[in-house]
Amino acid sequence: MRFVRRKTPSAARNWPFLAGFVETERRLGARAQAHGHFAAFAYEFLRFGVKQGWACLFGGLICVLLIGTHLFYPASAPLSRYDFLTVAAVLIQVALLALGMETWEEAKVIALYHIVGTAMEIFKTSVGSWIYPEASWLRIMGVPLFTGFMYASIGSYIARVWRLFDFRFTRHPPLMFTLPLAGAIYVNFFSHHYMADLRALLFIATGLLFGATIVHFKVWHVHRQMPLLLGFVLVSLFIWFAENIGTASRVWLYPNQAAGWSPVSAAKLGSWFLLMIVSYVLVTLVNRPEPCSEAEPARPADPAQPRPAR
Repeated sequence: MRFVRRKTPSAARNWPFLAGFVETERRLGARAQAHGHFAAFAYEFLRFGVKQGWACLFGGLICVLLIGTHLFYPASAPLSRYDFLTVAAVLIQVALLALGMETWEEAKVIALYHIVGTAMEIFKTSVGSWIYPEASWLRIMGVPLFTGFMYASIGSYIARVWRLFDFRFTRHPPLMFTLPLAGAIYVNFFSHHYMADLRALLFIATGLLFGATIVHFKVWHVHRQMPLLLGFVLVSLFIWFAENIGTASRVWLYPNQAAGWSPVSAAKLGSWFLLMIVSYVLVTLVNRPEPCSEAEPARPADPAQPRPAR
């Protein structure tokens, strides 16, 4: 497989407020380096959290909308809550692109995953896996249109975190293997209602393909590394937390939550893990994995040799 590196413009270059923040961050980083290894480590940890928060921007705004409309949206409003969520999600997408806070490459991923997610929603609601209890006009076969944006927020996160952390890889499987795996996972979400559930085999196949893959990510000056499978698990866990937010705000409900809310079963983590694989492979159609040959080996920052933050 040929690895392709695609350069995308930084939001800091076309959003003045963010450009000012980057300059402040550069000075803060230089000060942290001057105070020794512990201060540099603490700053890098803080920088990691800020970058993750920035990567979660689209999904975070969707979660804020789910909670806010549950608590404050008036029942007598002429526009239903679901339709308001759809309009708000579209406006967020337009605003992010207009302000340069999201690239067109990331928008392509969101659009693709919106289609994939909506198709799954139509099927799953038709077989009673979950329901959307409120009325709306902007829907397809009982599925409110904003639901596709909830799925798309996963693709948005992966695309953004990829760029922000300058992902490189060791022993990444080629697309000729990962794409059929993603297709098989997606089909199984439908077919297991009518035939044997193959998710155990899909877990094994995922482990075989990605078990040796290392992702190298740059928080500050150097690339750190971790097993890519561990990254999938951690992201799946946070998606499960977000799913609990969605059901607690009664945006959608599982059958066992109709009489009263209860936490989403931890068994759903497996489903989200597999869906993560589908999301990740879709992103690799836009961002082809780059080998880590150019990545620096991870080493602690040297306070005596400050370098400008990238």
